[in-house]
Amino acid sequence: MANIVFVISLLAPNIILLNTSEQRFWSQFAALMIPLGFYAIWCALSRRAGIMVWLSLPFIILAAFQLVLLYLFSGSAIESNMFTNILTTNYTEASELLGNIYPAVIAVCMIYIPQLWFAAYEIAHGERLHPAYILHMQGTGAMALIAGIVSLIPAFIVSDGREPLRADIFPANVLNNALLSSREYRYISDFDENSANFQYDATRENSSTEREIYVYIIGEASRAHNWQLYGYGRQTNPQLAKRNDLVVFDKILTQSNATHKSVPMMLSSAPITNHDEIYHRRGLAELFNEIGIRTCFISNQSPNRAMIDNLAIEADIAIYIHNPRYDMQLIEQMQRQIERFTDNDMLFILHCYGSHFSYRQRYPSQFARFQPDNEAPISRENIEQLTNAYDNSILYTDHIIASTIDYLESLKDCSSALIYCADHGEDLFDDTRERFLHSSPMTTYYQLHVASLAWFSESYRAHHPEKCNATRQNAHHVATTRSMFHTLADIASIESRYIDRSLSLANQQFDPLAPHYYLNDHNCAVSFLSTGLSEEDIRLFQQRGIDLR
Repeated sequence: MANIVFVISLLAPNIILLNTSEQRFWSQFAALMIPLGFYAIWCALSRRAGIMVWLSLPFIILAAFQLVLLYLFSGSAIESNMFTNILTTNYTEASELLGNIYPAVIAVCMIYIPQLWFAAYEIAHGERLHPAYILHMQGTGAMALIAGIVSLIPAFIVSDGREPLRADIFPANVLNNALLSSREYRYISDFDENSANFQYDATRENSSTEREIYVYIIGEASRAHNWQLYGYGRQTNPQLAKRNDLVVFDKILTQSNATHKSVPMMLSSAPITNHDEIYHRRGLAELFNEIGIRTCFISNQSPNRAMIDNLAIEADIAIYIHNPRYDMQLIEQMQRQIERFTDNDMLFILHCYGSHFSYRQRYPSQFARFQPDNEAPISRENIEQLTNAYDNSILYTDHIIASTIDYLESLKDCSSALIYCADHGEDLFDDTRERFLHSSPMTTYYQLHVASLAWFSESYRAHHPEKCNATRQNAHHVATTRSMFHTLADIASIESRYIDRSLSLANQQFDPLAPHYYLNDHNCAVSFLSTGLSEEDIRLFQQRGIDLR
C-alpha cells in the first residue's frame, strides 16, 4: 500500500498538469501512463521498497520543485529558464521568494518527507515486499508503460510535429529542459573566448562640441499596466507626469519575460531570430568604447554568472553595489563618476532592482503611499498588500527617473539623453489564472507590455532636432526591447554595420511594419500569439492598439 501511495505522490505533478494545461487527449494519456508505468516498475525493482524510495530522491526533488512552480504558475512545467534562474539567482532574491511561498513549501514537505522517513524505517527494520506483490506491480507498470508509449504515435500525429515525450511528459520534459539550460550556461561561460575577435568597427557620424552624457536605465519587472503615464488610475508617476519633455513609448513589448535573457538582448545587437549569435558578439558598452566614450555599468543586482555579467564587464567601469538597498544608490554612483571624469563623454548603463519581488523591499518608507503594503505571503487573499507594495515600487521608480533627469539638467555645457526601459513585466493575480511574478513558460499581457520612455536635454534637442522629432513620431508604434540597443546607438550618432536604423525609435527609417518576435524557453524566435496568451490577454493588447503580428 505504501508503494502505491508513493507512486501517486510522484504522479501528483502529472495529475495537476493534466487539469491545468491545454494538451490533446493522446498527449494527456501518454503524460499519465508513461510515468505511471515507469514509477510502478521502478518501485518494484527490489524487495527492499525503502531503498527504492530513497533512490527516487531525484524524482522527489523534481516533483517537489514542479508542485511549488504550479503554485505560482498554474499549468506550467519546469522550463529551462527555471534551471537557469536557479543558477543565476542570488541568495537574497531566493530567500525573499521562499519566505513568501511557504504554504507551498510546507505542503510539499508534508507530502514527501514523511514518506522518506517511513522508507528509512523500513530499511532499518529490514522489511521486504512479497514476491507476488512485486510481480503484480511490475506487470501493471509494464502494461501502463506500453500503453503510454504506443499512444505517443497518435499524440505526435495530431500535434503538428511537436514531440510529446520531450515537450509534454513530466519528468522527461524537465530533464530535456535541464540539458538545454546546461547548454546555454556553457555558452555563457565560453563568451570571452567566442567573442574575442568581435569588433563593431564603429565610427561617429558627428559629435557635439559640448560634453555628452548618455544614460540607459534598465528597469526590473515594471509593467506598463501600473504606470500612471499609461493610464493607470493611481498616481504612480506624479513627478514624471508633470514633465512635458518626455517621450513615452506606449507600445513596447519585451523579447523575454526572464531577466537573464531579456537584459542581454537589450544590451546586444544580436537578432532574436539568430539568438546564438549573442554568445559571439560584444555588447553596447563595447560599441561606445570603440568610439571613445567612457562607459560605466552600475548594477543594484549582484553578479550571478549570467550573460548580463559578460556584457557588464566590457564597460570601462563596472560597479556592483555590494549592499544594495534602494535604486537611488545607482544615481549617487553615477554622479560620482561624472564628477570624477569631467573631461569625458560618458555612457551609463544602470541596472535597477526596480519592482523585483519582494516589492516592499524596493522603496524607502516615505514612498509607501498606497496602504496597506506590509509583507504578506504570495496568495490571492493578499492581493491588496501585494498590489499596494508593487505600486509603491513604481512610485519610487518615478522618483529615480525624475531625479536623474533633474541632475542631468543641472549639468553645465552638457548635451545629454536618457532612455528608460523595463526588462519585462509582472503578473499580480490579475485574472482567474491566478498568475504571479514573471518568467512563466506561458506569457501574459502583463508580463509582455513594459514601460519605456526617453528624455533629451535642451542642448541635445538643439543639436539633434531630427532625432528628437523622429522619437516622438515613433513613440506610438509597436516595437520590442530589441530596439533599445539600436535607438541608443542612433541617439549617440554611432555608425556600424551592426546598427539597424529600421529598429531605431530615434530615426525616420524606423519600420513600424517589421515583424516582432519573442524568445521562447528553447531560445527560438516565435510570434507573440504563440506564447500561450489567453483571449483576455489579446483583448488587452487590442485595447492598447498593439498589433501582435
